[in-house]
Amino acid sequence: MKTSDFYYDLPEELIAQDPLEDRSSSRLMILDKETGKTEHHVFREIIDELNPGDCLVINDTKVIPARLIGAKEDTGAKIEVLLLKRGADDVWETLVKPGKKARPGARISFGDGLLVGEVMDVVEEGNRLIHFEYEGIFEEILDQLGQMPLPPYITHQLQDKDRYNTVYAVHSGSAAAPTAGLHFTPELLEEIRAKGVEIAPVTLHVGLGTFVR
Repeated sequence: MKTSDFYYDLPEELIAQDPLEDRSSSRLMILDKETGKTEHHVFREIIDELNPGDCLVINDTKVIPARLIGAKEDTGAKIEVLLLKRGADDVWETLVKPGKKARPGARISFGDGLLVGEVMDVVEEGNRLIHFEYEGIFEEILDQLGQMPLPPYITHQLQDKDRYNTVYAVHSGSAAAPTAGLHFTPELLEEIRAKGVEIAPVTLHVGLGTFVR
């Protein structure tokens, strides 16, 4: 199998930029593994493919507003920081653009100094370790300043950050959503439970790999 087997043309006008008001009204394609036949449905009809005794595994990770736009304190140059992994003592592994402006020792200001990061080191794949300085609660400051790290084919930010999380998101830590689960609603999940399907949550944070192209 070659990666080229998965190449296809997707016209930009067919890429939805805003989520549907009703999550479960999204499209659903069903593939019959034995015959290769495909059928097109709406997502809420996934319940017809589940049977009593089945187990539906859901990922209850929660996306944080991990995209920060700041400026170098000495030059004012614009720098974008994507938080990837939290370490000890307010140090995060990050993806920085442009990386050449974020050498060790560089200080980046976000929100007119509400949050300040200092580049400590360059690690694997050119990622930066950044130590953050702030007053208050980091999560509250991040919620105020951060943006959701949307996929590159989405061209504008969501008005409601929660729309880039599943309805069952609990444990914060992802840089991107487990997108297959975005179409479930509380009502649909309740119908699935009532049908006798077990729903098993796991926590698997989505990291940098989802942004690699």
